[in-house]
Amino acid sequence: MRAIVAGGTGFIGRALIDELRDNEWEIVVLSRTPGKVAEVFGAGVIGMRWDNRDWPDILDKDTVIVNLAGESIAGGRWTEARKKRILESRVHAGQRIVEAVRLADSLPGALIQASAVGYYGIRESSTVDERNGPGEGFLAEVARQWEQSTAVLEEMGVRRAVIRTGVVLGDGGALKQMLPAFKLFMGGPPGSGLQGVSWIHMADEVGAIRFLMENGETSGIFNLTAPNPVQFRKFARLLGETLGRPYSLNAPAFALRFLFGEMADEVLLSGQLALPSRLQEAGYAFRFPELEAALADLLV
Repeated sequence: MRAIVAGGTGFIGRALIDELRDNEWEIVVLSRTPGKVAEVFGAGVIGMRWDNRDWPDILDKDTVIVNLAGESIAGGRWTEARKKRILESRVHAGQRIVEAVRLADSLPGALIQASAVGYYGIRESSTVDERNGPGEGFLAEVARQWEQSTAVLEEMGVRRAVIRTGVVLGDGGALKQMLPAFKLFMGGPPGSGLQGVSWIHMADEVGAIRFLMENGETSGIFNLTAPNPVQFRKFARLLGETLGRPYSLNAPAFALRFLFGEMADEVLLSGQLALPSRLQEAGYAFRFPELEAALADLLV
């Protein structure tokens, strides 16, 4: 089996490629700088330019495309220019993949299309799963257009699984950004701490993606979140206890809004309690369904 991965040098992409290499997949990474692919992964992973007209020629029924491409939403205030890049980087990647499939002589076996639980908008109390519709806000609109960018492939006969990912816990990402404050005895939840955290251990993130790649009966929407989401105040408590540090120093909402603007309201001060209903119904067994064990595995 062959995987063509867009966004392969990112946080999730690197872990996924390690998972696929361990399970004897042939891997091609689409990149603007194929030389970086060789630096990151070494021998055995092929780097190809997005605009290389050769990669559609290797599409066939034994090839799965994984589209993880998109500029990070983290890293500071959202200016209008940055919001445009966040949206366009995702939509344009999907459109390029559709164009490549149209050029190919054969259809790929499947497409795994990235998305995020931000699709559901701000949901403070009730849980949501794949049956819920889109919410409101910038991230909800980004996720909606991100998913739509490759939807036409289903009409062309390509099996498509859309993965709405939550907060991925691993060696990097959101957890890495949280750790310094906790290690300096300044840890705690942002704002009220009542916002939901739909988390998932990286082992389950990449395990679930591979499960969907290899299971030809799966298609449609899948939340890639652990089955036990928590409020941020519980997340902070368990993180503090795992590290042996205090966990009750709340970051004031007004200060976060002053520093990060709109991003504070959509990312730091709100959230969702998203459940992986369809993933579990399909038969995926989580390695880390509970947050305590997930944090212990990563930090102890």
